[in-house]
Amino acid sequence: MRRRRKALVAVVVGVAGLSLGVSFTSAAGAAPEVVSAKADGLKLIKTKTSLLGKHYWYEQTFKGLPVVNGYYAKHVTEGGAVQIADGRAAVPANLDVSAKVAPTVATQAANTAVTARANRANRAGVAGPHKDAVKQPGATSGAAQLAVIGGPNARLVWNVTSRSAEGVSRSLVDAKTGSVVESKVISDNVDGRGSVFDPNPVVSEQNEKLTDKNDKNTDELFLAQKNVILRNLDGSGTLSGTYVNVKEAKGGLAQSKSNTFVYQRANDKFEQVMVYYHVNQTQEYIHKLGFTEVNNESQDFSVNTYEGDNSFYDPSTDLITMGEGGVDDAEDAEVIWHEYGHAIQDDVVPGFGESEEAGAIGEGFGDYWAVTMSVPVSKGFELPCVMDWDATSYTSTEPHCLRRTDTGKTMDDKTGEVHDDGEIWSNALWDIHQALGRAKANKVILEATFFYDPDTSFADAARDTVQAARLLYGKAAAQTVTDAFKARKIL
Repeated sequence: MRRRRKALVAVVVGVAGLSLGVSFTSAAGAAPEVVSAKADGLKLIKTKTSLLGKHYWYEQTFKGLPVVNGYYAKHVTEGGAVQIADGRAAVPANLDVSAKVAPTVATQAANTAVTARANRANRAGVAGPHKDAVKQPGATSGAAQLAVIGGPNARLVWNVTSRSAEGVSRSLVDAKTGSVVESKVISDNVDGRGSVFDPNPVVSEQNEKLTDKNDKNTDELFLAQKNVILRNLDGSGTLSGTYVNVKEAKGGLAQSKSNTFVYQRANDKFEQVMVYYHVNQTQEYIHKLGFTEVNNESQDFSVNTYEGDNSFYDPSTDLITMGEGGVDDAEDAEVIWHEYGHAIQDDVVPGFGESEEAGAIGEGFGDYWAVTMSVPVSKGFELPCVMDWDATSYTSTEPHCLRRTDTGKTMDDKTGEVHDDGEIWSNALWDIHQALGRAKANKVILEATFFYDPDTSFADAARDTVQAARLLYGKAAAQTVTDAFKARKIL
């Protein structure tokens, strides 16, 4: 990770092989501007406002093409203090950006590599706990776009996104040779399916014996349904509104001229309602905390459109896909909240999750967010247990949990797998939640996210969180947060 911090009023920055001119106005909080007339440089892609200041995010470009993982950020507090995060990579000035390999050829190579890896992972049992190895659907492709890899092995590549049993993958295919340079999962996945109850039948009925029964209506599950008000609909007659847009769904979009969307759980449209309701609830809560720019948009969802037992957020298209294997994922609000947690972080920090530890932070935050959103409706039932209903389809022990936020794991338990290591991070956040209370903890945690780097480490993200606690609530709160991270051996 590359991280530089210093206060500045005007500066010209450059990286070997790049010709960049960047100037910043002296007024605190004023937007920086790229002033170079050349095609090489920085492109302002997002400006965010948090409780403590403004955040300006740039994408590194070379001859008009994006540089993979290249970023530059300026954080300006209300008091005028400036923090710079520079994650640019050197690109030779003479790098040829004309492609010899067609995008269709690159796409085929990427999909072949992704399918093979997904099948290997499934056979090894890493696709999800206690799941039998079964044949998974082959990878399908999204867009292929030209991009540049910087650094000592700089080259032109096709950036191909694919959807598979692992979620969404990014493959970088050499645009000169057609070889796959890198292929990795970029979505933040969660195995399992859930309920659109509040938050799910296991919790609301406090009954670990409930089972899916192949998506059938049952008396027990009917009693778990809750009538709710769907706020902020746009009046189109579909489940689209200020914060949620059910963009596509198995069986077609739910429609009602009277905006009445009442279905039993065996109807695929039931999951659409729960996606809308629970995400809308999340944004209303975030606004209540004082944040107005934390994924403050109509988040796109694709519901029950993936046959595998998986749900995932695709940062390349800003789309959350809810799968239907096992318990339908969107039947468990904690699955929805987990995936929405990834969308939150990607919105606040463009390209978040580029290192293993950043990926683990994403998984840990997603689990934590599912748990904290469950607090008002769970009546304290098995709160640290994540996705209780979804997990009934692939766990035999009680309570049924995909993961937990109170495992007691520390950095000594780190394995290098993002979901496993995410339990270290989620445990720290859960301890902060219990010590500071729900509202204070979530203000601190969300505020700190604005200062993360895309490839942040556990330690750096923890220090950002401690700093946010100090600035928002003082030294005592900062010490409480510090103690929580020390307990997990992060600090």
